[in-house]
Amino acid sequence: MNTPPRLNIPRIDTRQDSVQQALDALREKLSPRGDVVSQRGRQRTIEVFGSPLSPQQVVEKICTDVRREGLAAVLRYSEQLDGARLSSESLRVSPAEMLAAHRQAAPGFLATIRRIRDNILEFQRAILHRDVELQRPAGVRLGQRYVPLRRIGVCVPGGAAAYPSTVLMTAVPAQAAGVQQIAVVAPPTAFGANNPDVLATCWELGVQEVYRIGGAQAVAALAYGLPELPSVDKIVGPGNLFVALAKKYVFGEVDIDSIAGPSEVVVIADETTRPDFAAADLLAQAEHAPGASILITWSERTLEATAAELERQVARLSRREVTVQSLEAFAALILVRDADEACAITDSIAPEHLHIATDNAAALLAKIHHAGATFLGNFTPVAVGDYAAGPSHVLPTGGTARWASGLSANDFLRAHSVIAYTADGLRQIAPDIQQLADKEGLTAHRASVDVRLG
Repeated sequence: MNTPPRLNIPRIDTRQDSVQQALDALREKLSPRGDVVSQRGRQRTIEVFGSPLSPQQVVEKICTDVRREGLAAVLRYSEQLDGARLSSESLRVSPAEMLAAHRQAAPGFLATIRRIRDNILEFQRAILHRDVELQRPAGVRLGQRYVPLRRIGVCVPGGAAAYPSTVLMTAVPAQAAGVQQIAVVAPPTAFGANNPDVLATCWELGVQEVYRIGGAQAVAALAYGLPELPSVDKIVGPGNLFVALAKKYVFGEVDIDSIAGPSEVVVIADETTRPDFAAADLLAQAEHAPGASILITWSERTLEATAAELERQVARLSRREVTVQSLEAFAALILVRDADEACAITDSIAPEHLHIATDNAAALLAKIHHAGATFLGNFTPVAVGDYAAGPSHVLPTGGTARWASGLSANDFLRAHSVIAYTADGLRQIAPDIQQLADKEGLTAHRASVDVRLG
């Protein structure tokens, strides 16, 4: 029988502690600037590059090499960093392999994939932007037209676990938008591009481009293109620090969804919140390792009961060792004065996931502006959004929910305006154009209007 470990989770009492200083320190550790790399990762960096380069330097080196050398660099880094000896022929998972994985998949698993796909499609199509046309006098027409991106790339993690859910939460919103070409990259591991469940999910969704590449070299390959892997217009999907920094590096060459950091959750609890439920939600984020798990409550009894539940439940987890490490490094139990202070602190955190597990959850939500996704009530665990509800689980992290949104079908659309004027319409608006053109000294601009007025 496992003995529950004693957890050393930081506690903050806003009546006597500086909560902002503690939260700023936590956010810095979890940001792309925080250099959250395992000891094994640091050692591998020295082995491959000959010196202890920073993650940013590693990414710049890999991306530069892939851009200059193409496939040779991709294959070299796949062998050095992932231990996979690939060739131009084995880089892409063959249709035969994908079909075999699909045929061998359990019928119940495929049925689950189809149900979740339908949930996602229903939600994503409901929120999809539609073309707009505005009619003005004198026959003037103004429009906004939305066109799906031609080709996108999806990063699927595959280091510590397999993630069919990431395929669903990235590829299906793109399909809802009308994207025709989707290229999936995943590490050449048993949890990545060699995982039968991931391959079966791709095949079930009609995604037949899967490549055995991970890390920064995968992002660079998607951005710059290879003869074996045509470049894409946008790269989406989660990954480790090196993937996040690589996406940042290639932005501008292609579009990206976000520069995502480790997963995070804030749970707001009161005296009605079930401590076992709250603890389970906190552990669900911590097991990502790293993952930030923050409890905010004005009930000291709930805080203590949740702390006890964390110690009891973590002992049963398959990933308990790394989960404990994550809790002790990145978690916090915060005791606040009241609900208003809980909302204010939550807004300052701008969490990726916000679970309001109180009896007046909707009322508290009205006071909070910044969150990637919000889950209301005791029976809406974050896992519902992670796996099945319909909104994508690719969400802003590290406080970027102040200005960023979660991935949706609309992120795969490109908007452009459509303007159509008649002679009468141009005549009516011409004085305003002429006035501004004269002010700016752009005589050719004015002349392009004057010549049409006769």
